[in-house]
Amino acid sequence: MAKGLELKPAQLRWQCDPKLLRFSHLKEVSSCEWIIGQPRAIDAIKLGLNVKYPGYNIFITGPVGTGRTTAITKLLDDLKVKGALKDLLYVNNFRNPDMPKLIELPGGQGRKFKNALRKLIRGLQTNIPDVFDSEEYQKRKQKVIEKYGNQHRTLLKNFEKEVEKQGLKLTTIQMGPYVRPAIVPIIDGKPVSLEEAEKLIKEGKLTEEDYKGFVDKIRDLEVDMAKIYSQIKDIQEAANSELEKLNEWMVKPVVANLVDDIKKRFPDEKIADYLNDVLNAIMSNLEKFLKKDTKEDELREYNVNVIVDNSETKDVPIIFETNPNYKNLFGTIERQAIMPGVMASDYVNIKAGSLLRANGGYLIVNAFDALIEPGVWQALKRTLRNGVIDIQVFDPFYMFNTSALKPEPITIDVKVVMIGSQMLYYLLLHQDEDFKKIFKVKADFDTVMDKSTRNINEYASFVKSICDGESLLPFSKEAIAEIVEYSVRVAGRKNKLSTRFNIIADTIRESDYWARQANKKEVRGDDVEKAIHCWRKRMNMYEEKLQEMIDNDILMIATKGKAVGQLNGLSVYQMGNYTFGRPVRITAKTSLGKAGIINIEREANLGGRTYNKGVLILSGFLRSRYAQDQPMAIDATLGFEQSYSEVDGDSASSAEVYAILSALADVPLSQEMAVTGSVNQNGEVQAIGGVNEKIEGFYEVCKAKGLTGKQGVVIPRANVDDLMLKQEIVDAVTKKKFHIFAVKTIDEGIELLTGMKAGKRKKTGFEKDSINYHVSQRLAAYANKMKGFAKPEK
Repeated sequence: MAKGLELKPAQLRWQCDPKLLRFSHLKEVSSCEWIIGQPRAIDAIKLGLNVKYPGYNIFITGPVGTGRTTAITKLLDDLKVKGALKDLLYVNNFRNPDMPKLIELPGGQGRKFKNALRKLIRGLQTNIPDVFDSEEYQKRKQKVIEKYGNQHRTLLKNFEKEVEKQGLKLTTIQMGPYVRPAIVPIIDGKPVSLEEAEKLIKEGKLTEEDYKGFVDKIRDLEVDMAKIYSQIKDIQEAANSELEKLNEWMVKPVVANLVDDIKKRFPDEKIADYLNDVLNAIMSNLEKFLKKDTKEDELREYNVNVIVDNSETKDVPIIFETNPNYKNLFGTIERQAIMPGVMASDYVNIKAGSLLRANGGYLIVNAFDALIEPGVWQALKRTLRNGVIDIQVFDPFYMFNTSALKPEPITIDVKVVMIGSQMLYYLLLHQDEDFKKIFKVKADFDTVMDKSTRNINEYASFVKSICDGESLLPFSKEAIAEIVEYSVRVAGRKNKLSTRFNIIADTIRESDYWARQANKKEVRGDDVEKAIHCWRKRMNMYEEKLQEMIDNDILMIATKGKAVGQLNGLSVYQMGNYTFGRPVRITAKTSLGKAGIINIEREANLGGRTYNKGVLILSGFLRSRYAQDQPMAIDATLGFEQSYSEVDGDSASSAEVYAILSALADVPLSQEMAVTGSVNQNGEVQAIGGVNEKIEGFYEVCKAKGLTGKQGVVIPRANVDDLMLKQEIVDAVTKKKFHIFAVKTIDEGIELLTGMKAGKRKKTGFEKDSINYHVSQRLAAYANKMKGFAKPEK
């Protein structure tokens, strides 16, 4: 009768032999400057970084702490690529100010061009007034003024003579803030307005005929005066035109010469076109340069906005954007309040984002952070797909009117590296058709690596790098061996080491703390054990509360005796980053009926999908074994007693089978044992997760209630290589105070739990006095009774 394999102490925990560590003291070990245990991910990242075709951006997946950010940082630092970096500048578009022009210059030239233009404008504020103040200019200007002034005076003088011949006078009249010319009669040697002339008629000092004569003459002369003033206007325009030509003739060579010097320093077609526009704008607005108190904003249109300055960048830019909102990634156009409630902006307010600062290099962002920011994902896809970025204001709430500016789009060449979870990667892959086109490289970081001698010694290098980088105490070989053992426990397999280096690094730091508390000069193995124990103590309050309820029999768990249809299952509780196990009572009750297996957890909506699947699978196993020759006329209820939250996972399905078989065969099960393992329809016991936590949980309950030397746990044979139990349990097994059995089949497990053979199927049925025999007999009895309840056919 096979009762499963009882495991030996050596099978329960792997111990790191310090001889595996190829050094005598940690100072002999070099600090880790390479990526440990991620060859697949490293190869993928290298491919993505070096392939320069569109779409080969990188999406790095894996749990936090596996070295994702460290790896990409290290690989980018090792690249040391020298690139032809560009400075990006926006300048005023004098023809269309709402569409600023983009200028691209070699790295470091943008600042020089900005300084050159600033120097030009400041110089012109001195040079242009000097030209206008020069003797040569004043002479030429005076000639122009005299020339057209004489014409103006001659016209007016001749007209005045004509007016005086008619007995009239040319004068001016004040009309509010304005003065206009007027023709008035001369009476008694004095100019008199027509209104005053009307009064003289009433006084008898002027006849109506004389008055009418004055009015007619004035009317005719006003027509001539309009023509004269039109001629004067033409003279003034001609004078202004000639003065403008004089200004251009005197000033333009000076400005053009300075502009040509800048063109020679920056031989670029777009710069030449822009400087020509600058020259024309200066010549059209010379008055701005003649003021002594010209404000800086009045000459703002000549500023150069360097939005990306690579003057101090030696290698290709590597930008880590920790806050990837729309503004930080794509840039923006800032707005200024010019008056209450009124906002304005121009090309000087254009600001670059991380994508532009990373142009020609690499941009690293967190995928989740980017996806939760409004507008970022769609804009990022569009930018990477088209290779062009269009800087605009992003205002999803429309609190302000968006800017009318439309800066010239910028062509970019940037490699984007996103870091996220597996779930997020596959969500984007299946839900966004553009994702696979723009992120062609997936770098998957594993949580474990092989437990080879090389990797064990690389762990020592990792410990050394943490100690050197954070000034920790040196670790002894025994302490490093404890760290390696803890890594195996975290990995969950004896032949694997964990690559969750954030967890390991925290353990290293806390071990250093406890060693310093004990005034030690190096960290020893007991310090590492204490660090692990104290971490668990900080996290296990809920675990202790559950244990108190079991100790006080509030949660009923039996660790002695036998019972029919009742067994200790094992469950795992996940509390954030802390996991622990505890037993749970599983019961089964059977009766005559047609419902089959009744899953109480599912009926109460407390069963998860995996748990419900496990119950259906065990139903298939029972039918395949016992319902080949007769129907299963049975109602069997399964329940997790005192369980009030959702149950998921199929690791209790083997325990449920044992409980049902016990209830049908009316054979008691040992309550000194706890069981875990899933079952398939062939009756094979399959591997489960959390095996270490489950065993330790039942051990703690047995220890609290008193170890009898008969207690133990039944686990799947496939989980033996996962065992990395606490040393206390290994010691208990060594002393025969606790037992751990591994089984492959349901038959092995039921024999172990009942002390009765399972029984093989023969031609005449199952072996007598076996579990399977008693089960089949009970089912046959149910079937026969069910026939008696059947209604006769009509």
